[in-house]
Amino acid sequence: MDLTGARWRKSSKSGNNGGDCVEVADNLAGVIGVRDSKDPAGPTLAFDRAAWTRFLVLARRG
Repeated sequence: MDLTGARWRKSSKSGNNGGDCVEVADNLAGVIGVRDSKDPAGPTLAFDRAAWTRFLVLARRG
């Protein structure tokens, strides 16, 4: 999946201490990108919107 033009934002659950942070790009049509903020040039995960929505629903349930 092409993540060219992705605008990355930090998770609202990330702290400001420079620890473990997840960044999400949800501005692209049909794809959600996820990466480690400490390694922005490293590997990136890409999900279709349906899979990302399912993940969020299950994560919120705990």
